Amino acid sequence: MRSFRPSGRKQVSRIADSKLAMKIAVLATLLAGASAFAPASFNGRPATLIREEAAAEAPAEEAVEEEPAGPTYVASTALPFLEYPPNLAGYVGDVGFDPFRFSDFVPVDFLREAEIKHGRICQLALVGFAAVDCGYRIFPTPEAYEGLTSVTAHDALVEYGAMGQLFLWIGIAETLSTVAVMQMLNGSGRAPGDFGLDPVGFLTGDEEADNDMKLKEITHCRLAMLAFSGMVTQAVLTQGPFPYV
Repeated sequence: MRSFRPSGRKQVSRIADSKLAMKIAVLATLLAGASAFAPASFNGRPATLIREEAAAEAPAEEAVEEEPAGPTYVASTALPFLEYPPNLAGYVGDVGFDPFRFSDFVPVDFLREAEIKHGRICQLALVGFAAVDCGYRIFPTPEAYEGLTSVTAHDALVEYGAMGQLFLWIGIAETLSTVAVMQMLNGSGRAPGDFGLDPVGFLTGDEEADNDMKLKEITHCRLAMLAFSGMVTQAVLTQGPFPYV
C-alpha cells in the first residue's frame, strides 16, 4: 500500500481549512442579515408610567384645576321675580325696575334724562290741571275761555291758536336741551337732568346731602307721572270737577 507524501497531506489540509473559513463567512453574513429584521430591545419606561409618575409628583392644588364660577343670579328689588339689570347700578333711586331691559341697549344717562324731564313736566301739569278745575284763572280771562275745564280746554285752545305759542316755546326748550344731552352722551361730565337751575340752593356740594335731594326729586317725578295719568283718566271718565269722583 502506497502512503501519501507529506506535501500532499498539507495541500489537503489547506483545502479543508479554506472550505471551513468560507462556511463561517457565509454563516456570519446570514446572521448579520437576519439581525436587521429582529426587534430592537426597549429599555425605556412606557409613556403611561411616565405620566403617572409626573402626576404623582405634581402638587395637589396644581393637579386639580378649579372650574370657573358661573354667573350669579341677582334678583331685582322692585321685581323680585326678574333679574336685576346690572347697568342701573350706581344711579340715585335705583330699585332695579326695568322690566323691558331698556338699559341693556340704551345709555342709562339718556334714560335718566328722559325720566327726570317727564317727571318734572308731570309735576307742573298735575298742579296746573287741578288748578283749572278748582276755579283758578289768569285774569283777564278771554271770553272764549269762560266755562272751560281742563279736559275741554285743549280743543278750545287749539281752535283759537293759543297752542301754537305753547308749541313754539316748548320746541325751543327741547332744542336747547337736546344739545346738552348730546354733549352728555359724548362724555362732557354733565349729570342727567342738570341744567344748573338751583335758585334756592338745595344742592350744597355735600355728596350725601345732594344724593338725598336727588332721591326726593326722582321719587316725586315718578309719583307725578303716575298721578297725572290717573288724574286725566278720571277727569275724562267723570267729566266732573276736581277731585273727579
